[in-house]
Amino acid sequence: MRLFDVQSIEIRAARERIFDFVCDPRNLPKWARAFQSADRERARLETPAGAVEIRLRTEAEAKAGTVDWTLEFPDRSIALAQSRVTPTTRGSCIYTFVLHAPPVPLEQIEGALDRQSATLREELSALKSLLER
Repeated sequence: MRLFDVQSIEIRAARERIFDFVCDPRNLPKWARAFQSADRERARLETPAGAVEIRLRTEAEAKAGTVDWTLEFPDRSIALAQSRVTPTTRGSCIYTFVLHAPPVPLEQIEGALDRQSATLREELSALKSLLER
């Protein structure tokens, strides 16, 4: 059973531009479909069970190019996501995203992770389009 998925996309934009955009949680609704709103402490997500308010912590390290999120749901379950912006020698960057299985019962993880993985592919494509404009 898979418990995580790693995806990446090449973006033709400066590392600083990509990092600055991704590390600002207010930008999450622009490219991450579940996010209806977000700020440095809270977010509102649209889930299959309806809208939910969560606590959101964003940890960003500019020098390493990492942006990590901790999402705490009302039932106190925790979801994690990590990402990294890596420059290339081609004047572009590779944006890599680690998607962890959602905090659901074990028997639901595979299906939930498969759905989230498909959504992540679309979201990374949306992020690329936004940043390459």
